[in-house]
Amino acid sequence: MSKKSSESNIIYVGRKPPMDYVLAIVTAFSGSEVKEATVKARGRAITTAVDAVEITRRKFVKEMIVDKVVIGTEEMPPREGESNSRNISTIEITLKRS
Repeated sequence: MSKKSSESNIIYVGRKPPMDYVLAIVTAFSGSEVKEATVKARGRAITTAVDAVEITRRKFVKEMIVDKVVIGTEEMPPREGESNSRNISTIEITLKRS
């Protein structure tokens, strides 16, 4: 589920290893006019998103800072055989180049 939207620089984190998303973040900041990117994840992918941001910040784009972190919950429809809807945690990490 890794997508990168060039117009708003949003990186969606899914099931791939963190280094795939590190590459996406570094690529998002490769343009000189790009000052901001957002990493979005939900559920179990949240840990991968945090890992990717921290690896990028500490090893590759040292001038990058975490500007804003938004956490929330999304209500998902019930899966087959389930009667109740599920709540899934979400995170949105906004990164800026200082």
